[in-house]
Amino acid sequence: MANLLHPNCLAISMIQPDPLPGSYRHTDKTIDEIVYQSLKETEMVAENGFDGVIIQNMNDMPIKQFASPEAIAYMTRIGYEIKEQFPELTLGVLLNWDGVAGLSVADAIGADFVRVEHLFTGVEVTSAGLLQAQCVEIAELRKKIKSKVPVYADVYEVHGVPLGRKPIEDAAWESVHEAFADGLFIAGKTAEESKELVKKARKKVPNAPIFLGGGATGENVCELLQDYDGVCVATWIKNGDMKNPIDPDRAKLFMNEVRRARQIKNK
Repeated sequence: MANLLHPNCLAISMIQPDPLPGSYRHTDKTIDEIVYQSLKETEMVAENGFDGVIIQNMNDMPIKQFASPEAIAYMTRIGYEIKEQFPELTLGVLLNWDGVAGLSVADAIGADFVRVEHLFTGVEVTSAGLLQAQCVEIAELRKKIKSKVPVYADVYEVHGVPLGRKPIEDAAWESVHEAFADGLFIAGKTAEESKELVKKARKKVPNAPIFLGGGATGENVCELLQDYDGVCVATWIKNGDMKNPIDPDRAKLFMNEVRRARQIKNK
């Protein structure tokens, strides 16, 4: 199991199931069929040497801030099945766009961390409207249920427009020292911007684990991991579209470059 608090070039793949029952894009797939597909995808990820996965109901879009009861239930089922069959993998939970629900699922299934995207601190404009910080509610829930699940928070997710945007280093500091995130996800719109952002954030939160939240490819991941503690990949190993299955050739190439990054860093 990967050490999330002291990571070393960790590679995590997103597992994004087909649209869940109750969502706008759901057709006729049963939850059993969706679970089966998610397990097969996780199996491929494990075979290619990834350190872990994050399950995310990305295909349920459009989604507002609060997760539906059925989405919480189905994501719990999927996450539990993955945890049972692949205990060696680090498992994260990302429930669009509800960090409180995500923590609830993560704690229920014994996940290794929860990723809170868009809405840990501040306010963002998204395609579904305004998303507001849930750090207070998440902290209250952690205290209430005595959860030990680490919370990893995105700082300025690239697809949202933050209101009253602060310098990245100040926003990162607030996430860790005022909202009590255990680690961060930071990404820019380009690899160059990502490197610039993480270097600035490190000045204010030198001890916080920072993962790249998006934009990694087989061509740039080795370079990016010289500045990041870990990386999360989704669309690149799916040939540019999250609706595609994972391409095993791309997954293999990606992990070969991750291993090269580890060798360089550990010299």
